[in-house]
Amino acid sequence: MATKKPIILAVDDDPQVLAAITRDLRQEFSQDYRILRVNSGPEALTTLQELRVKEESLALVVADQRMPDLEGVELLTEARTLFPDAKRVLLTAYADTEAAVRAINSARLDHYLMKPWDPPENIFYPTLRDLLSAWQASHKPKYDGVRLIGFQWSPLSHELKDFLSGYMVGYQWLDFETNPEAQELVQAKGFEATDLPLVICVDGTAIAKPTKAELAQQMGITTKPQQEMYDVVVIGAGPSGLAAAVYGASEGLRTLIIERQTPGGQAGTSSRIENYLGFPTGLSGAELSYRAWAQAVRLGAEFLAPHEVTNLCVQDGYKVLTLADGSEISTKAVVLTTGVSYRTLDVPGMDRLSGAGVYYGAARTEARSCDEQDVYIVGGGNSAGQAAMYLATYARRVFIVIRGANLAASMSAYLIEQIRDTPNIELLPFSQIKEVCGQDHLEAVMLDLNGTVEKRPARALFVFIGAKPSTEWICDQVICDGKGFLLTGRDLVADPRYATSWKKQREPFLLETCVPGIFAAGDSRAGAMARVASAVGEGSMAIKFVHQYLDE
Repeated sequence: MATKKPIILAVDDDPQVLAAITRDLRQEFSQDYRILRVNSGPEALTTLQELRVKEESLALVVADQRMPDLEGVELLTEARTLFPDAKRVLLTAYADTEAAVRAINSARLDHYLMKPWDPPENIFYPTLRDLLSAWQASHKPKYDGVRLIGFQWSPLSHELKDFLSGYMVGYQWLDFETNPEAQELVQAKGFEATDLPLVICVDGTAIAKPTKAELAQQMGITTKPQQEMYDVVVIGAGPSGLAAAVYGASEGLRTLIIERQTPGGQAGTSSRIENYLGFPTGLSGAELSYRAWAQAVRLGAEFLAPHEVTNLCVQDGYKVLTLADGSEISTKAVVLTTGVSYRTLDVPGMDRLSGAGVYYGAARTEARSCDEQDVYIVGGGNSAGQAAMYLATYARRVFIVIRGANLAASMSAYLIEQIRDTPNIELLPFSQIKEVCGQDHLEAVMLDLNGTVEKRPARALFVFIGAKPSTEWICDQVICDGKGFLLTGRDLVADPRYATSWKKQREPFLLETCVPGIFAAGDSRAGAMARVASAVGEGSMAIKFVHQYLDE
């Protein structure tokens, strides 16, 4: 997106003089600046106020001294309060030079020029060129992407940060309490601290306390299905769901993928995946998810987010999905790739401080705020190891809290080695968190170290303690194991409930649940590998079985 040019504002009540100034300015400076013209002091003041609200860059104001209602010096004094960095030049007749000289001191003018200035090449252009060069040297262009203003410890601010970064939307985070620019912006947009968090979009639109659906709409993400009937609907946009969407769309199926949060699932929060085929230097989970999402959409899949499926029923073989907002979607086949969510850590203070220093999964958006402070990670799996490596770049010390003696049983060897070689990561074996402490945000953790309880200061706590499948809403429709994982294929046939639930002549396909045409893939399926590569493999395999089912 092209950056807007900075502005030069010319003000004079004499139409002929104003036309001459504008002509000369455009001739010399229009390549790098936008030239605006105004024919009175009060109108110029209104223009300046509008430019400030729109957050435009004002480089220079050239104003005539003798104007009715508002003289040049008064206007330029006002301009200084609205745009402190803009250069200010007064145009004077010979008789007003004394006033102009005084104004250089009192109004802190940058220069005055006497009329007429023909030819402009002699004095007019060289003077303005020097002033504009000086302005450019100190000018820092305004960030022209999405800006998020909020409080560091607000759980809603944290949710919005995660949502934006999950869709790879570049944004600038401004902490209202510590950033004067944030306070000015909130005021300029007509809001107060109670309206935060505030999202300012690229076009200048400001939304207070936006829902994820409102943000998605602003970002151009589809929030309503485009068709009456789909061949296949994929529920969940983790690696498995994204693979199913890519293969479904590329093979000509009318494919819809529904995601309740952001693409990538748990893999999407990983700071570095180093064992995924074809990426020898590794890549972040967000990058992998974004590529897969873009690929699915390019091939023709529809992406619906953020939407949650709350119910599924079968009518004459067709599947009807009900979303949280009450709308319904019809499809011939369904692929369940709902993934898993981290189990909650059940100790005092967790509910109160969740999103305010306590995070489930790798909250990459919070890593920079851990600068030179101590953070704690609970869990010994690969996700915990990847998070530890990422956080070690920012935090003073990273402590990994595990109940066992070491990481060998639960973590890949390459990660264990990286952790061993990172001086500011410390493993705390035979230990657990007993309580989290703090008023409005995490300040300390109570740590049981092999029987000895200590209170230690902590800037953040990241929890990775096993996962439960996100299948609560579907367990009454399809057969799950005792932990809630979806049974498919041979595992389903071996279950005692199979005989009463499966009514087709054939056996279920490898990834088919007890309802024909409903398939499961990825981490929520019983017996899944909990590896990105296997999830991608299952998602693509599921589409092969969808074809076989549709052929029936």
